[in-house]
Amino acid sequence: MLKCIIVEDEFPAREELKYFLSLHEGIELEKEFDNPIDALKFIQDNSVDAIFLDINMPELDGMSLGKIITKLNPDLKIIFITAYKDYAAEAFEIKAFDYLLKPYSEARINEVLSNLENSKISGIPKENNRLNKITVMLGEKMIVLSIDEICYIEIIEKESLIYTQDFCYTSKLNLSKWEELLPKNKFYRTHRSYIVNLDKIREIEPWFNGTYILKIENIKSKIPVSRNNIKEFKELLSIK
Repeated sequence: MLKCIIVEDEFPAREELKYFLSLHEGIELEKEFDNPIDALKFIQDNSVDAIFLDINMPELDGMSLGKIITKLNPDLKIIFITAYKDYAAEAFEIKAFDYLLKPYSEARINEVLSNLENSKISGIPKENNRLNKITVMLGEKMIVLSIDEICYIEIIEKESLIYTQDFCYTSKLNLSKWEELLPKNKFYRTHRSYIVNLDKIREIEPWFNGTYILKIENIKSKIPVSRNNIKEFKELLSIK
């Protein structure tokens, strides 16, 4: 049984979340709080697997509490719940399990709760579970994207462009943070401005000075492999 708490200062929002939790037998609600300070004291004294954490609260905002919790218990799964999309990048920087946008979509919240149940049953480490999906932007919309859909990521100025076969999404995360978040056996930083999904590479074209240009499945763009990364890249793909 996965033990969780709710930290939310709005009564209707707590009640709605409690209803969805009641539909999942693998999750047990230990306690609910409208005060983040009281929640922090409880976490320090009790064993908790997951926390549903509102961001905009008095005394101590949820993002600050999340950072404290991460230091106290890195294995505790944090699901941020908020009406604001602006905190998504910061949430994933502190390795949040997920990020729920109010008003809740029934399909979306049940997906998150099912992922929580599965993480407890299967014993999958938090990091692997967290990396199944990532939150990115498409215009004004916040999109939860499967990492398997990502073909490559490019940095332009201070913005990440996340390319799939159908769309280009954006994020404020830098490449170093993407490297930390994405599984290293699947994604590789070929250049100071690019990370590539190795499964999406369809052609490797020799380039000048012993470097390569990569052609990605169903995408016209060509991705460079820098000279400094050639040796490691060749080893990854068994290029002789």
